[in-house]
Amino acid sequence: MGWIASAACLSAQTETTAPAGRTQAAAAAAPAAQSTATQPKPAKDKSAKKAKNVYTGPNTIVVLPPTPMLDGEGKQRVDPDGNLMFNPPVKQIRDKKGHPAFDGNGKPLFQTATNLGYDEKGRKILVKKVKPPKMTPVSISAGTLTVDGWTGKARLNYDIADLKFLYIYAPGVGIAIVSQNQFPGAKEQPSAFNGKALKITVDGHPIELASEKPLLGKKPQSAWVVVDRGFLLPAKFPVFGYGSATKAPYAWPGSKESVAAKGPVQAPPLPPDVRPTLLLAPCPAGMMRPAGPTALPGQKAVVQPCVPIKPASAPAASTSAPAPATQPAP
Repeated sequence: MGWIASAACLSAQTETTAPAGRTQAAAAAAPAAQSTATQPKPAKDKSAKKAKNVYTGPNTIVVLPPTPMLDGEGKQRVDPDGNLMFNPPVKQIRDKKGHPAFDGNGKPLFQTATNLGYDEKGRKILVKKVKPPKMTPVSISAGTLTVDGWTGKARLNYDIADLKFLYIYAPGVGIAIVSQNQFPGAKEQPSAFNGKALKITVDGHPIELASEKPLLGKKPQSAWVVVDRGFLLPAKFPVFGYGSATKAPYAWPGSKESVAAKGPVQAPPLPPDVRPTLLLAPCPAGMMRPAGPTALPGQKAVVQPCVPIKPASAPAASTSAPAPATQPAP
């Protein structure tokens, strides 16, 4: 019985110690598994990622040179100081990342009136709404320019889209620069623009421009006038024009500076309706000019050729026999 008890005791000890061994082994393996599960992943190299997105293209913005600013007639504009005017330079646009933009062929894309691109930080550049300047259209129809009461120009016809300055040149006076707005150096002449006429006085010389159409409206308006006495034209008659400058050279036809007119100057032809009618040479003896059709004003009359004068026909002779003479009574 003693050995049975010893065997039973040994068996119980074995069963008691076996779970403890397994528990120790599991406890030893748990930290290893836990260390494997909580081990951090290797960090990614951010510098390598950034290196792939580095911009290596050009950073210089292409700028086109300024171009001449032209008016409606294709001539270069001139500012009030007489300097030539140019359009602002055109710049290359930037993309959303602030880099210079190119098309599919590698050519730079430039700014337009509606697309200014982005700035260096990738912010959209908004187009500023600019109110167009107010224009002053003027129409001169069959105008007549008089200086000191004498007609210097007739049949003036101008359609001015935007009036800036009128130029009136008178020999011995200089050029009068006239505007409906105030400008440096000009003096006001009240109610100079009045309906269909412009009346100003320059150094005591009255100058008038008359038109068949109203110039600046129905209400009288002031005119601002300045005189350039040092500007001379190779003409002995008044000259009229318009432009956008207040100093020489003036951008209008015939405005070339000249010290003095050399040689005889051909006067401009008179309008057909005011030209005098010259007398024709008399016809030879026995000939005459028949009356032609009546010419309208401004129409050239047709010259009739000389034709022979037909003699007056003699009275027809009487066919009845003459009455016998009566004898006196004895």
